[in-house]
Amino acid sequence: MFGEERTRTLLKPIDPARHSTIAPPRLSAHDLINRAEAIAEPVAHRRRARPTRRLVLTAGTLAVAIGAAAITQTFGASRPDTSEIASPPGADPGPVLVPVAYGSAARDAGSQLRALANRLVDAEYDNRTGRYMYHHTKTWGDPVMTSADGRHQVAFADETRVWQAADGTGEQVTIQLEPQYPDRESRDYWQRNLKPKAAATGASGPARVPLPPMDLAPLPSERAPLTELLKVRFGAGAVSKEVSTVYGRYVVPRRTRAEILRVLADVPGFRWRGQVTDRAGRKGVAITFDDRDHNAQSLLIFDPDTGELLAHERLTLSPVRISAYQVLLGAAWTDRPN
Repeated sequence: MFGEERTRTLLKPIDPARHSTIAPPRLSAHDLINRAEAIAEPVAHRRRARPTRRLVLTAGTLAVAIGAAAITQTFGASRPDTSEIASPPGADPGPVLVPVAYGSAARDAGSQLRALANRLVDAEYDNRTGRYMYHHTKTWGDPVMTSADGRHQVAFADETRVWQAADGTGEQVTIQLEPQYPDRESRDYWQRNLKPKAAATGASGPARVPLPPMDLAPLPSERAPLTELLKVRFGAGAVSKEVSTVYGRYVVPRRTRAEILRVLADVPGFRWRGQVTDRAGRKGVAITFDDRDHNAQSLLIFDPDTGELLAHERLTLSPVRISAYQVLLGAAWTDRPN
């Protein structure tokens, strides 16, 4: 296996991540294997699905293919009114996910994003300091486990709290939550095939991991370095992912939040979707980027007052279903991990 440093040495100037800071993984190899072992695939003689950034399970063997995921596509009709469908009483196999609802009307997001940038107010953490940047997030879809025929998917939601200092050190606490499904057919399938211990709760106790030192570059506030950091040259799909990464890694000050919105305003393809409610029940305003070529969509939800990113979602649109989501539940400065 190649290590990170050896790989970067070989790639040298063609390394696409040479200026990027790689965050620590949310899951250890042990935890990832435990997730795979929670799935029983009873049918071994099935057509293999084309590998994507998914865990493909067949006859107890886990094949992992990691690649760049396309995260954009179009969507015209109105969304459903709920972002989650609860399971019936009894043995709860986990909820079926529904995309965040928004209306079908859309317009270019540029003017609305600039207006939001111009009226931002302070977030709770603005004008405060501390040794650690604290983040509280909930994520689903990284990775997704897929049946051998490629049709049925499941992933476990993770709730993560991270305290990270400027030198990269700190602590990460991750709780594995219940399994969640992109459609009812997947829930029915995995309810039959999940091992009993996983089907009972789907959850695990907190996993505490110390964070090693790493090169955590300061977050820029000026337009040019932000444009580079957000990978604007690669288009709105890449920008959506990078905005989510920035808000999940840094405590973003007001000036930088405003500049990020102005950068987004100048990126072609973002559509204004107006007021929405995110998966945590918070009111926000949303933009989307659609890409017919990749049958996917990216959704960003911002706080309408502070401009903080509340959530980022990726969807596939044929069929319409969630591919991944991240909900940013809290950010702060603190002097010690709690």
